Amino acid sequence: MSLRSTPLILNRRSNVKASCSMFSQILKLIPRADFQRLVKETGAERAAKGLSSWSQFVAMLVCQLGRAHSLREIEGGLKSCEGKLQHLGIEAPKRSSLAYANAHRPWQLYEKVFGQLYTHVRAHVRTPRKFRFKNKLVSLDASTIDLCLSVFDWAKFRRTKGAVKLHLLLDHDGYLPWLAVITDGKVHDVRVAKTLAFPAGTVVVYDRGYIDYRLFGEWTEAGVYFVTRVKDNTRYVITEEKTAPAHRGILSDQVIELTGVQAEERCLYPLRRVETVHPETGQTLVFLTNPLTLGASTIAAIYKDRWAVELFFKAIKQNLKVKTFVGTPPNAVKTQPWCALIAILLLRYLQLLSRFGWSMSNLVALLRMNLFTHRDLRAWLDEPFAVPPDPVDVPLQSALAFA
Repeated sequence: MSLRSTPLILNRRSNVKASCSMFSQILKLIPRADFQRLVKETGAERAAKGLSSWSQFVAMLVCQLGRAHSLREIEGGLKSCEGKLQHLGIEAPKRSSLAYANAHRPWQLYEKVFGQLYTHVRAHVRTPRKFRFKNKLVSLDASTIDLCLSVFDWAKFRRTKGAVKLHLLLDHDGYLPWLAVITDGKVHDVRVAKTLAFPAGTVVVYDRGYIDYRLFGEWTEAGVYFVTRVKDNTRYVITEEKTAPAHRGILSDQVIELTGVQAEERCLYPLRRVETVHPETGQTLVFLTNPLTLGASTIAAIYKDRWAVELFFKAIKQNLKVKTFVGTPPNAVKTQPWCALIAILLLRYLQLLSRFGWSMSNLVALLRMNLFTHRDLRAWLDEPFAVPPDPVDVPLQSALAFA
């Protein structure tokens, strides 16, 4: 059974009172059979005893959605709900067992769960397109998560500081996280960008930290488009002056060829240099891109939409647990951000599904208070402050029609 063929349980509202908690209804978006298949693929439970990978996963989602600060809080919170865990298929784990699982169960399991969940959500979410072009638009950026070097001595960053770095691709169709890479803080952004492969026609927007002339040439040759800002020391010659649209804030639109040291060898293709002025601040912004047919104002709008990835990092750091960790081994540290990405992908799907108009912070805050409430999740998403139906009025058994 594949995730693509599995129907989403939240596509229509139930007419009866939910028989399981809202947390259980969220977990049904990740079918247990598919999860177990990924467990076998990654060998997560090879020679394992006791705590299952599913129990570990549920506990780490409770850590994210319940904002638990330690393994003790996860253990105590689940034990306090012992009577409500049967429909989740788990028992409350001991913190020692959870710590061992986080340290030794491969984090690649949750990377695969995230990838399949993205495919599943992407297939069922329909969002209006912001731009007229049909190309896939993604933002590429990275965020550094600071760590104490004396505790996380493996996470090298600076002499007295440790860190891990979350590299992320954000899909602008619904603003869903598409792909992520977690590295040590010392890994440069460009190194990760060179490992990524995009379908031809994809538009990648990123800041000046990813500028690399060889990468420009490789992506242009592969039919991948990019939009970024120009560095001040970029050397070039102008080969063509395009007509700038009036009243759009476009100062110039030029076709250029790079002439810097080794730039001509690394990028043989013509590029565009678009100079704009910010309508509010009056700041001059200069963009570098390789599509020669897109309008200059569209290129400026594409880069402006890159701000969505900054808002995504802000949302995940403020609402989920990625700045502090419940374990110190490398595997435990990488497991936690992957569970956070799974959690925010689930939250973003619920946000798009609802008619209420949730902000991410309000959705996380109210859902945290109602995780183990037995209520129809879809009805709650649309009307969170409505009075729930009286269980007395709901028939416990369907009436039988006798001849």
